[in-house]
Amino acid sequence: MTFPPPKTEFPTQRFEEATAAARDALESVIAAANEAGWGTEEITAALLKAAQFMSDANKRDPDPADNPSISDAPAREQIGRGELYD
Repeated sequence: MTFPPPKTEFPTQRFEEATAAARDALESVIAAANEAGWGTEEITAALLKAAQFMSDANKRDPDPADNPSISDAPAREQIGRGELYD
């Protein structure tokens, strides 16, 4: 699935364009979910919850790509004697 690029830089028009593109994408997702056996009401409720989760995560960390990867983190000293479940 692809999203069309914005056609304007005006915030109100961009919002309208984004809303139309999102609605088209959601119609496809809902149709696929219906074909798989999910009801429209339950899948739209799940999509709303997932969208809220994504919005909350974005507010907490707007650019997670800037976070260091685990391999970049400094090594911690071992705790215990090396048992399997320290």
